[in-house]
Amino acid sequence: MSLSIIKLYPYLAIYHNEVKNALSKDGWRITNDPYTLDYKGLRLYADLGAEKLLAAEKEEQKIAVEIKVFNSPSQVTELQKAIGQYNMYHSILKRVSPDRKLFLAISEEVYNDFFQKPAIQDIISDQKIHLIVFNPDQEVIRQWLN
Repeated sequence: MSLSIIKLYPYLAIYHNEVKNALSKDGWRITNDPYTLDYKGLRLYADLGAEKLLAAEKEEQKIAVEIKVFNSPSQVTELQKAIGQYNMYHSILKRVSPDRKLFLAISEEVYNDFFQKPAIQDIISDQKIHLIVFNPDQEVIRQWLN
């Protein structure tokens, strides 16, 4: 039984369905909502798990997605929390599902207004954070940044 992350944490519903719909439009099949990470007594929840068949290679690509809104007064504080959460998820994911790639999903507006700052780009690059940039109004993915 799949228990939606929205049911677990209703206050996190911002952009959840928009990202799900954008991934579906991009050819992804949502497999987990939320994606549970269980490791040595620790249970964490990434927002989504998804898979996509790569026809040319005849294999599946698997991802876990954590959606971040950046709607608090301090975007820097939001980034600090997002990086910490991303790093924890990445650490566990490489142990429990090493074939699954982790992405941080952010809106196009946040990407254009905040993530284009040179210092933020350096931090994201140094941390090796993979991004999905999405348009919440059109429910489409604009960019995949690895």
